[in-house]
Amino acid sequence: MNDVTVRNNVKMIGEGVRTIIFAHGFGCDQSMWKFITPSFEKKFRVILFDYVGSGNSDLNAYTKDKYHTLRGYMQDVLDIIESYNLKNVIFIGHSISSMIGMLASIERPDYFDKLIMIGPSPCYLNEAGSYVGGFEKSDIIELLDMMEMNFAGWASFMAPLAMNNPEFPMLSKELERSFISTDPVIAREFAEVTFFSDHREDLAKATVPTLILQCSDDSIVPLEVGEYLHRHLQNSTFRLMEAKGHYPHISHPEETISLIKEYLQCN
Repeated sequence: MNDVTVRNNVKMIGEGVRTIIFAHGFGCDQSMWKFITPSFEKKFRVILFDYVGSGNSDLNAYTKDKYHTLRGYMQDVLDIIESYNLKNVIFIGHSISSMIGMLASIERPDYFDKLIMIGPSPCYLNEAGSYVGGFEKSDIIELLDMMEMNFAGWASFMAPLAMNNPEFPMLSKELERSFISTDPVIAREFAEVTFFSDHREDLAKATVPTLILQCSDDSIVPLEVGEYLHRHLQNSTFRLMEAKGHYPHISHPEETISLIKEYLQCN
C-alpha cells in the first residue's frame, strides 16, 4: 500500500470501467456511504476514503499548516486520483466536500467527468442584504466554542439538528456517533475551515458539468444557497429533493440513488 492509501484509508470496490469517488462531509467518514455504494458497485469502480482526521485515516499526517484551508483537503483528493491513475472521475461530494471537489476540478479539470454535489454551500455565512448562507458569524463562534468546551455535548446537540428526521431517532444517534469518533482537535479546526470558507468567487472558474442536489428543509444549507450555486455555476443542473435534512444519503438513500443514476444516465 502506498502512503496515500494509508493516509486517507482508501478503499476500492466495484468492477466498472467508469470511476466514482465518494467524498464524505465534515464530522463523518466513508461509512456514511454504506446505503449508496451497493447500487453502483456493479457498473462502476467505486473509491472511498477518509479525510485526514476522520475515520481510519492516519492522524499523524495532519498538520495545521496544510489543512488550514480547503486546499489541503483538495490536494489529498488530487493525490488519490494521481496515485491510482484515475481518469474521467465522477466526484460525488457531500456538504463541504462539494467545494473540495470543485476546487480540485478547477485545478485539474482534465481529471473529472462530472461533479455531483449533495447539500453543497460555497459560503455558510450570511451577508446582510446580499447573500443568505444560513449562519451569522456569532452562531459559528458559539458552535466552535461548544466543540472546544464539551465535544460530546456539541455532537448530541448538532446531530438531530443536521439530520432533521425526528421520526427516525436512530439516524441522529448514528450521526452523533460519527461526530464523536472524530479527533476533537482536528474536528474543531476542520469546522472552522468549513464554516468560515468562502468560495463564491471560485464558482465562475468551474467548468465540469455539475449536479446540485438540494435537500428541502435543510438546517445547514438553506434553499437560497442551492439556487445561488445553480445561478453561478455554469453547466449545472439543480434538483430539489423531497428528502429533509442535510444527510439524504443516510435518511433518503433511494431518492439520492435515483437522482444520481438519472443524472449519470445509468440504470
